[in-house]
Amino acid sequence: MTEKLFYEDSHLQQFTAIVQDCVKTNEGYQIVLDKTAFFPEGGGQYADTGWLYVEAVPGEDHMDGGGVPKTETELVQILDVQETDGIIYHKADRPLAVGSVVHGQIEWSERFMKMQQHTGEHIVSGLVHAAFGYDNVGFHLGNTDCTMDFNGAVSAEELQKIELLANEAVVKNLDVEVLYPSKEELAQMEYRSKIEIEGQVRIVTIAGYDTCACCAPHVKKTGEIGMIRLTDVARYKGGVRVTMLCGFRALADYRQKSASVRQISNLLCAKEDAVSEAVLHLKEECAGLKQKLTDSKQKLLEYKVKELDAGQEVVCLFEDGLEGEEPRILMNFVLKNGHKMCAVFWKSEKNGQETENPASADDYRYFIGSTS
Repeated sequence: MTEKLFYEDSHLQQFTAIVQDCVKTNEGYQIVLDKTAFFPEGGGQYADTGWLYVEAVPGEDHMDGGGVPKTETELVQILDVQETDGIIYHKADRPLAVGSVVHGQIEWSERFMKMQQHTGEHIVSGLVHAAFGYDNVGFHLGNTDCTMDFNGAVSAEELQKIELLANEAVVKNLDVEVLYPSKEELAQMEYRSKIEIEGQVRIVTIAGYDTCACCAPHVKKTGEIGMIRLTDVARYKGGVRVTMLCGFRALADYRQKSASVRQISNLLCAKEDAVSEAVLHLKEECAGLKQKLTDSKQKLLEYKVKELDAGQEVVCLFEDGLEGEEPRILMNFVLKNGHKMCAVFWKSEKNGQETENPASADDYRYFIGSTS
């Protein structure tokens, strides 16, 4: 069993451990340590990454007289972490000798970001459960955002209220408590859980907001979460899927959208708080111009038909530049003008470019119609 240091201190960034096993695989090496601060994939959260530095190798003198490593001789990158039957396996790019003393360092900015998202999810899920009685039946913390699946409908307006309450919880800077209750204590507790858990249950509690069984590391105070933004809600499997950004992710999203609004504002010569009205006006203006262009094109097609020989029963036209319904409209104009049969051919495009051999029949599309 691997000692899980991330449960003792979720903010632990560095640690010292001993290599117990190292096995070559098709994707690199699987390293087992006696203890680790690397959180393995689980609970909807992807694994930590980071590095192991070799401090001492069996049979080699890497220590000074005071028992302190003389130098960190090797660097091993940890790419993924998985857990099986209580043993944590670190996927590495290089092997390590069994018995080596290593100094581990997790990618802290990534870990802290994930703790922000996961703790924010607890607050939001607790609020949704309290307000509507819905359960969180799915949670995924991805590389760009975090999604929560609820087994009931929540409107965008209702989510705005949940978002406000969630941010109030952040401002209160509440303790995020971790409990390991006995079976008897657990039987008396009300808590959320997606699955039946065997053995010791780990309970994460934010007083007044949520009590939930969870295996992941969390921040110690809700204030560490930063802003909570619920950016999207969509119907999903009879309920809804809510997309959330917390902390630095929410800040990055705000900056990106703010820059986009500023750029649109400059392009439209409109104030930033009036860009939506400016875009609506531009959309309406474009729609009007598009309709005028369509009307003008139809008049040109009518003039083209009037130039045809009135006594010609069968008309065959090869045209370039026709779009949408224009070929059909041209054919109908010809038939309405008294001609008995009409075929309209227009040059097609392949992969967005005109074909190299315009004489080929495969390069043309056509409409054929008659009055009979």
